[in-house]
This record gives sequence, structure tokens and C-alpha cells, in this order.
Amino acid sequence: MQTAPSEDKIPVVDSTSGPQSNGEGLYFSDGRRKVDYVLVFHQRRHGSIRSPTSTSVSHDRLSIVSNGNFPQSAGLHAAAGVGGAIPAGEAANVDEVFMELGFAGGNEPAEPADHEMHLIRQEFEANLLEAGLEIERDGESKAHGPSFTRLHAPWPVLCREAEFLKIKVPTKTSYELKEESGFGSSMSTVWQKLNQPFQPKVPQQDHGRTKFLSHCFSRDKLHLYNITSKDTFFDNATRGRVVYEILRRTVCVRTCQTIGISTLIAKGVYDAAFPLHDGDFRVDGDADDRNDRQVLHEEWARYSAFYKYQPIDLVRKYFGEKIGLYFAWLGVYTQLLIPASIVGIIVFGYGVATVDTNIPSLEMCDERLNFTMCPLCDGACDFWRLNTACGTARASHLFDNPATVFFAIFMSLWAVLFLEHWKRRQISLSFSWDLTGIEEEEEHPRPRYETILRQKRQRKQKNKKHKKKTSETAIDKLTWKDRLPGYFINVSSILFMFGLTFSAVFGVIVYRIVVSALMAMSPDPETKSNVRVTVTATAVIINLVVILILDEIYGAVALWLTELEIPKTETNFEERLILKAFLLKFMNAYAPIFYVAFFKGRFVGRPGNYVYVFNGYRMEECAPGGCLIELCIQLSIIMLGKQLIQNNIFEIGIPKLKKLVRSLKDKGSAEEEREEERPPQQWNLDYALAPFEGLTPEYMEMIIQFGFVSLFVASFPLAPLFALLNNVIEIRLDAKKFVAELRRPVAIRAKDIGIWYNILSGMGKFSVIINAFVISFTSDFIPRLVYQYMYSQTGTMHGFIDHTLSHFNVSSFKPGTAPHNSGDITLCRYKDYREPPWSPDAYQFSKQYWCVLAARLAFVILFQFMSYTAILMVAWGIPDVPKTIMQQLKREKKLLVDVFLREEKEKFQLIQSLFAKDTTHQQPGSKRPHAGQGFAVPGRYSTLPPGPTQASSGDGGGGQRARCRAASFSQVTRKTLPTNENENSKHTASELPF
Repeated sequence: MQTAPSEDKIPVVDSTSGPQSNGEGLYFSDGRRKVDYVLVFHQRRHGSIRSPTSTSVSHDRLSIVSNGNFPQSAGLHAAAGVGGAIPAGEAANVDEVFMELGFAGGNEPAEPADHEMHLIRQEFEANLLEAGLEIERDGESKAHGPSFTRLHAPWPVLCREAEFLKIKVPTKTSYELKEESGFGSSMSTVWQKLNQPFQPKVPQQDHGRTKFLSHCFSRDKLHLYNITSKDTFFDNATRGRVVYEILRRTVCVRTCQTIGISTLIAKGVYDAAFPLHDGDFRVDGDADDRNDRQVLHEEWARYSAFYKYQPIDLVRKYFGEKIGLYFAWLGVYTQLLIPASIVGIIVFGYGVATVDTNIPSLEMCDERLNFTMCPLCDGACDFWRLNTACGTARASHLFDNPATVFFAIFMSLWAVLFLEHWKRRQISLSFSWDLTGIEEEEEHPRPRYETILRQKRQRKQKNKKHKKKTSETAIDKLTWKDRLPGYFINVSSILFMFGLTFSAVFGVIVYRIVVSALMAMSPDPETKSNVRVTVTATAVIINLVVILILDEIYGAVALWLTELEIPKTETNFEERLILKAFLLKFMNAYAPIFYVAFFKGRFVGRPGNYVYVFNGYRMEECAPGGCLIELCIQLSIIMLGKQLIQNNIFEIGIPKLKKLVRSLKDKGSAEEEREEERPPQQWNLDYALAPFEGLTPEYMEMIIQFGFVSLFVASFPLAPLFALLNNVIEIRLDAKKFVAELRRPVAIRAKDIGIWYNILSGMGKFSVIINAFVISFTSDFIPRLVYQYMYSQTGTMHGFIDHTLSHFNVSSFKPGTAPHNSGDITLCRYKDYREPPWSPDAYQFSKQYWCVLAARLAFVILFQFMSYTAILMVAWGIPDVPKTIMQQLKREKKLLVDVFLREEKEKFQLIQSLFAKDTTHQQPGSKRPHAGQGFAVPGRYSTLPPGPTQASSGDGGGGQRARCRAASFSQVTRKTLPTNENENSKHTASELPF
């Protein structure tokens, strides 16, 4: 019995017996049609399968076609696209049964919400069928648990959507890439042989010297494309993307006013939607018969492959251009960290080699100089000798030496070289991946935007009922007034978060001041001698813990604030989220470092006139060797601790814990309802994986690291080395996560890394300013230069320490602040440029102070001028587009023009020959038509033929002309496609009807 499905019946494939063994969970139950996409929803109650003769079948049912073909229905044929009809002879073999979803015997489900979700799913899937997709659903009955709806896009649908999305595909025409000649060719050959051990064993990596021309897909030009098989012409990533585009714009009007699968997931109609992986990532059989996922796992996602290049082309093929660009960018960034690390090691080595000959360090460690320093706290602290800070001074020289200035300038140039190199690499990838000239795709509104807009329309319609005259202006978008409350909350919340960050930093400052004072008053001599080390280490660890906690909080807050702004599209949402998250996390990560670099020790005061907090605690001072060593400690601990903890706990531990919880939960529910043991299919395995949540966390982690490497590199030359070691692990960690632990993301087309490049460029420019101030104000580089060339009598650094220490008369201490055991000490020293107590301007800033300040400001200006000049010269000297790519683009454009002109010429010659043949068959005395009348030249210079009446005239030529027109004109060309949409045709390009 055959019945055309009504509007409430959805034709799907019966899968009660499970997929065939040769499908390996990647195909429909017929083992031929690929599963391009999977929709998952939670099934609470499930009825049983009934025959169509049963009288108790309710109207909510699914039509199951056992052989995988649609029941013949004019409406479905028209909506399914070309080739949707079932060929004669097959329609009679269609065995149709009906499956009742949700309830049996016409009874209502237990909860109205479940019934509503079921109706929405039913309408949505019916609309997917009208769009031409084919559906297969689980036919087994179960009490509850995840239920899977599998989607397949047949060839005509793929062609239609590929043309709509302007997907570039390879043509039959190819050309040889230009090879280098002479010395360059020899060097290239030698380099390839040296690089051979580092190349992954991936066939897709080796393109040879041949490249196929690519062109936007068009159904009118199928004969031009390199179609060897309809099943493999569009790869799995492209098929998934095509289905996702259909899911994204499919509407539900009758049950709910929603557009797209994202809205339905947000409403809880579906739990998840994702394309399938290409099978298991473990290799069990022959190593030569591996799918792309297995190749990526073996050659890319293993820690043992850390020394190999990334198979970027295969990553792009499997995950799409957007993810491919992320890993390509991460690879370029990691490679360029190698020279920066080498230079940083040399700079650090220079400090180690010269520490024993550094005159200021030797003077601080010389006991004969006997510098008596003023006490570090009031009352309880005694005078102390400067030579007790010998270790700090020697350690400070490791990072604060003349080579640091060179390294800061080098890293400024390195940042711009990195960005320029990435731009060229990005252009090369765009050319290789056929992304040149792609247009921005039109995006559909986000679910929340649609909801708010619909509520606004409903309020307007409700207000119309109370007014006599109403305007007919339709509400098609949200205005700034609608978003004003969200903007106000955004500004207020961001200012509050800034205040919270500064409060956390201030809390750590208070901790340091209080603990330093308490330890200084301790009777234990060893405790007193280790005050600075203990306080600094514990304060940095507290800072690290606070940063990690606030990092997670700020990520959630940024997401919430972005939702309040009601962005219209996903692109707008992502850009605003990135800016908010970056702003909050940047302040969180760098606020403690900025304090140590530019504020600590600046507001201490002087002996006899200190600055106090809480009416009893002095502001903390820098170490005798300067604050640069403490800045180095702060930067290194925060950088290493943040990367180590986030990589090993947040990126590895937490996802594994979530996966374990999900598997235990699914296992428990499965044991309750399991009736027979069945091996899990690929959609079950993929559903157990963690969902893909975007690349923002991955980029953000690397951007913050880039700031550690570039902003304060003058204080920590080893930062590039630690970043390099981290990134070598990070690449394989992210690769393993994408291949084995995440559901397969939709392949998204992108030609660049988007707003992240602007952030990187801004940080590169900002790093010049920061490093200029670190060198001039935080380090002692400028005071040393001023002393050596203005005040030193010998032109050396001898006497520099005495020059930087001012005198203070101990009798000028305020009551209660002087040490109890002052003995016969009358003068003590402190680090500052002030007049001595015997001067008429006692304790005022000396001339040396103003000379040093002027030199520091002059250095900031000179350093920025030199750095920015070098940056502009490098950016001007390196073109964004490589010369070879420019030549190949011009060559491809010329070849494509030649191909299409040759096609037009062949069509013109064909029409002319048919016209000449037609004139020879005309009867004597008949009027001879003009050469341009009735048969226009096809292509962009012509119009369509007059119509089918002329084509049918004549004795045998009419049919012949009709066939030629089908080969020449797009309107007739589409009719020559195979009429069965579900047939898995194996035509090659030569067998197509062209």
C-alpha cells in the first residue's frame, strides 16, 4: 500500500536493523548514502511501529520508506529539486509503514512541552525534506535517551547549494607552477632533502608542480569541472557545510516563529547538531588504508610528532579554512619564536658572562665601602649594610645590562617581521586554498536577536489595537534605543570589573606591606634576612591564583555582556565578545606587572617623610638593585604558571573530567533501557565528545602570551624561549583535542584570522612604548649612562653606587620611627637623587635627578622614533603579496578567461553549423532567416532562443537542435541531469550529458 505523506508525515529511512556493516556508522542503512549531518534530541517516550492498516494510528507519525526513496508526491518532487522523482518501476516497490512518535493510540504525551517540541521537530524536518535533504531516524523504541536524526544531501542539492554559496571547485584545466632556476633551484632541492625527515607522511601535503584552475561552482558548467565521481567531488567537510547552510536558514512558521538550527538548539528542541568524523581515529588495520582523521592523529596529533611540520592542507580539508588558518598562524608564530629565543639566550648569556666584571655589582658586594642604609621599616628595623644585598644586585645584572636595550629594539622589529611574514603566508594559503576573491557571506540573525525583534513587533501590534491611526512602517531591525539598557550595563559592568582587578592588585600590595613589616619585626634573624624573597614569592603566587580565578569569571562575564548588546549576526557577536574578553583579561593578566614596572617604589617618600597606608605601614620600596629583578620574577612566574596550569588543568583535566561524567551518565541511562547489545555507531561516539565552542579561547591564550613575549621582554629575555617550549606542546595538545576529543566542527570559510590580526598589530606597536619606559624608568640603564658620560671623572662606572645614594641625618627621624639601637650612627644612605642635609635645600631633588629624568624622557622619544622608523622601513620593504603569488594570480586569471572564451567559441561554432544545416533543409521558396534572427549566440552576448516552437519545426532537425540547446543553455541543461535524486551515480566527467 502506498500513500502520499501528508503535511504532518515525514518520509525517513527505516533504520531499525541498524546500518550495514560496510557503512561503518558513516552511511544510511543502505550503506551507500553518506551521513552528512546529525541532529540529536532527547527522547522521553517512544511508541511502537504500526502498520498503516491500524485504526489507532494518530496524526503525529513518520512515514518510513524501506528502500530509501521518497514516496511520490508532486509537492515533494517540486521542492526536492532536480532529480527528486522516483523512476518508474521503483515506485511500485516502495513499502511504507508508519511509525508513531511520542505516544500510542492517540494519547497525549506526559508533558505538553515534549509534545510541542515534537511538533516543532516534525515541521522543521518536513521543511528540510522540501529543501531536498534526505532523512534517516532511529526506528527502535526506547524509554528515554538521545535519539539521532541523520541527514544526507544528494547530488542535485549539493550542486544547488555550492552554486548559491559560490564554492570554488577545481576545473579540468591545469598548469605547471613556475620553478626556480639556477642557484635558487639547487638551494631549494637541498633544502627539501634536509627537511624531508621533518615532513609528515601525508599525501595531501605534496602537490607537485601542477595546480588545477578553480572557479565558483555553476550547474551550467559541470562539463568544465574535474568530476571523477559525484560521491567524492565534494569532500565531507564541504558536504557538512552545505547541510549546515540549509539548517541555518530553514524556518519553522507553523509551530514557532524561528529560523535555523541554532535557534532550535537554544530553545531545547534539539540537543546538538554536528557533522560526523571520518571514523575512529585509531589505526587498527593497514596503515596505507587510513582515513583523514587517522592520518591527522598519527602524523599531527601526537606528542611524538612535535618535530614535524604541520599538515596544514589536510587540517584545512578536514576542519575547514577557519581552523586551518588558526593552526597555520600558530605554526608561523612558533617558528618565529626560534630566532627570538636564540637572541634572548645570547642576551642572558651575556649577562651571565659579565656579572663578575660588572662594576656596580662589585661595589655593592664590596664590604670595604661600608654603606650604612636607612632602616626598611619604622621603629622595629635596624640600619643595615648594602653588601647584604649582593645576591640581588648580581641577579639583577643578568637581565639589566646593555644588551637588554638591543634585545628590546630587536623584539620590536621581530613583532613587525612576524606580522609581515604572517600576511605573506596568509596570502599564500589563500591562493593555495582558492580563497582569493571570496565575498563575505550573508549571515542570518542570531536566535536572541530574532526573539527580541519578534517581541518588539508583538508589542507594536498590541499597541495598534488601542489606537485609531497607526503607521504601516514595519519593524525590521533593533535600534540603538532597544540596545541602550544593554550598553549601560556593559559600561557599568566593565568599569566594575576594572575596579575589581585594581582592588585585587591593591589587596596584594597591602599583603606585601603588612607581611614585610611583620617579618621585619620578627626576632628570628633568618626570617629578617629573607623578607624580600619570601614576600615576593608568596605575593606572586597569590597574584597568579587571583588571575586564574578572575580569568574564568571574566570569560563568563564577557559572554553575558555581549548577549545583552543583542548583536545581529554571529560575526558581530564574535567580534564584540573578543574585544570584551581581551580587554578584561588583558587588564587582569598585566595589572600586577604594570604595578611592579611603573609604580612600585615611585611613591615611597624619603626618610623622615615617608608615605603611609592605613596610618602605620610604609609603601614598599624596590630592592637595592632596582625593581627590574622583581619584575622579572613576577613576569616569569605568572607567564609559566598561567600556561602550565591552564594547559594541564583547564585544557586537559577539565575536558577529560566532563567526558568521564558524560560517559558515566550515558552508561547508566543505557543500562536501564538496554534490551539488546549493539555496538555504538559513529554518531553515538561523536555525541559523547565535547562540543566545539569556537576558537576564541585558543586565540586568547596565545595573544596573552604574545603580550608577555613582546611587552615586557626587556625585563625577561628568556620569555621567547619559554613561549617556544609551551607552543611546541600547545600545537600537539590542540591538535589532539580537535582530532580525538571534540565533535567535528562545521567547516567555515575564512580568508584571514579576522580581528585577531588588529589586536596583534596594536600590541606590537604598544610594545615599543612599554619597552621604552621599562628601559628608561624601571632599569638603571639611563642613570648609568648619565653618570658615565657626565659625572664620572674617569669615564668608567667606578663610584656609581655612591653617586645614586643620598644622605640622611638620623636626628631628623620623626618620633617613634627611629631604630632603637642606632648606636653612634649619624648618617644613613637611601637610594634617591636628593640634596644632602647640610645643603640649603636639604632633601630636595638634586640637579642629578633632573638630568636623569631629562635623559630618560629623551631616551623614550629616541627609542620610539628609532623603533617606529625601523618598523615602517621593514613594512615598506616587504610586500604583503609575494611576487610569485602575484604572477600566478595573473596567470590563473588569464587562463580562466581563455577557457571561457574557448567555450563560447565552441558554442558559437556549434550554433553556426546547426544554422547552416537548418538552411539546407528549407523548402524552395521559403523565406531564409537572417543569421542573427532566431538563433542568438549563447553566452553573455546573447539571449535565449525564441522558444520550443522553432525547435520542433523541420523534419528531423528539430530534435537534434533541442539536444544541442540542452548542451548550450543553462535552463535546458538542468533538465538533462539525472532525474532520480537518490541514485548514487558514478558518472565521470566524460559520461556527463555534456
